[in-house]
Amino acid sequence: MATSIFTLPSPHSVPETLDRLESILQAKNIKVFARIDHSGEAEKVGLHMPPTQLLIFGSPNGGTPIMLAAPLSAIDLPVKALAWQDAEGKVWLSYNDPQYIKARHSIPEDLVLPISNLNSLIQQAVI
Repeated sequence: MATSIFTLPSPHSVPETLDRLESILQAKNIKVFARIDHSGEAEKVGLHMPPTQLLIFGSPNGGTPIMLAAPLSAIDLPVKALAWQDAEGKVWLSYNDPQYIKARHSIPEDLVLPISNLNSLIQQAVI
């Protein structure tokens, strides 16, 4: 089975990393559904957490056929990218490997095409 999560180093801060990814997605007309600031929410309740933010995005045109063919794939879709800072202050961008999603849910090759370019989109955000 494919590696489940890819993690890439980012030379940018957590918010800047996701800002960059969001700009790339918008330029490709890929819908951003939500941005969740885990560390910001932790701070609101008096807890400290290194910067950690999640971006949820995708295309209903591409994702819906996948979910119709494999309903449990909706647990992994829309796609998510997690920007996080480790204990040494390094920033990372992590996401599910599209081939892992394909294998996990037995998605036919022709249906997985809309998420197959995820690797190149995410890599652009961390340069």
